[in-house]
Amino acid sequence: MQQYPGQQRILAAVDCIIFGFDGWNIKLLLVERDLDPEKGKWSLMGGFIHSSESPEDAANRVLEERTGLKNVYMEQFRVFGKPDRDPVERTLSIAYFALIDIQQYEKQLTDANHPEWFLLDEMPDLVFDHAEMVAIAKKQLRYKAALHPILFQLLPERFTIPQLQALYEGVYQTDFDDRNFSRKLLSTGLLVKLAEKDKQSSKKGAFYYQLDQSNYEKKFEKFLNLVPNPDKFF
Repeated sequence: MQQYPGQQRILAAVDCIIFGFDGWNIKLLLVERDLDPEKGKWSLMGGFIHSSESPEDAANRVLEERTGLKNVYMEQFRVFGKPDRDPVERTLSIAYFALIDIQQYEKQLTDANHPEWFLLDEMPDLVFDHAEMVAIAKKQLRYKAALHPILFQLLPERFTIPQLQALYEGVYQTDFDDRNFSRKLLSTGLLVKLAEKDKQSSKKGAFYYQLDQSNYEKKFEKFLNLVPNPDKFF
């Protein structure tokens, strides 16, 4: 490769921000860094892109190597490239984020790098600029969730309205009015009420619902008003 005066080698890497929902709480998946500098501190799942890989291939490989997770849908959202973001060598990082059902993927997790789920408001200090990555990923997730009912994909086949409200409150880290949330949700016409109740959370219990897949694409735009004043979260 031809070298130019003042040219500096720049490495390319990927970092994976994995948010999870356990049925009631939004959490962030972190691993212990196994390299110096800052070895043993908490980190996102990251690694360098091999010469034979696309960024997407590298993100999937890194995630599997660090945690054991496979077949996770991840979306590229930003490149981080401040000159001093990596103290060892100039590195650009292509960041991906995903939101997964923890219960669905729980058995895939391995002990390598000690992956652990953390509540968003109990997140430990992270290496390098990873805290900035998480903050921007949360904004991107909130933006998408306000425009599309993507959060429904995290729910089990049957779910309660309190569960769905807990999911939205976790993503936006705020409290929604119970009655207004339930009223807006039911007005979409996309939920099918079941005869069974979940009685684990209270004596009275909450009815289970299912998503009406037959009308999903036709009516999904009605979810655009589910989050009040979404602009304040971006």
